[in-house]
Amino acid sequence: MTEKPHLRVARAEDAGALIAIMAPVIAGSTASFSSVERDAAGWIAMIGDRLARGRAFYVAEIRGEVVGYATYDQFRPGNNGYRFTMEHSVYLNDTAQGHGLGRTLMLMVEQHAREAGHHSMIAAIDADNTGSIAFHKTLGYAEAGRIPQAGFKFDRWLDVLFLQKFL
Repeated sequence: MTEKPHLRVARAEDAGALIAIMAPVIAGSTASFSSVERDAAGWIAMIGDRLARGRAFYVAEIRGEVVGYATYDQFRPGNNGYRFTMEHSVYLNDTAQGHGLGRTLMLMVEQHAREAGHHSMIAAIDADNTGSIAFHKTLGYAEAGRIPQAGFKFDRWLDVLFLQKFL
């Protein structure tokens, strides 16, 4: 990737690009335990809701194409006891991976959460996803717990590994 990415706040018109980023993740990996794709209306609602509540939702563009995103929201939403603990998502398309863009997006999300007064960030990862685990550990995340057989996808049980970073 020779061109410098443009990082900005997500907009409703990014919904199609976000669908394109997540479609192969949902269809072919356990990076997301979901087997249901969010439609454009769902992405638009998520972006609007997160931004309205003061959360971050960033996208990365290369040559005008959205190639990745990062966002966060409250861990266990609806329970105010967790109001200072956030859970993030960061995803890149295949061409954007391996160039430091995920790291940049993560650091932006963490900085936003820190400035908003949040205390910690949680990563919920398939326990077999060694790449994501290594990525998070290089950013200072430490294992905080594991729930065996918490998810089910591709006709098999998946363990979820929680990593945490204090902001």
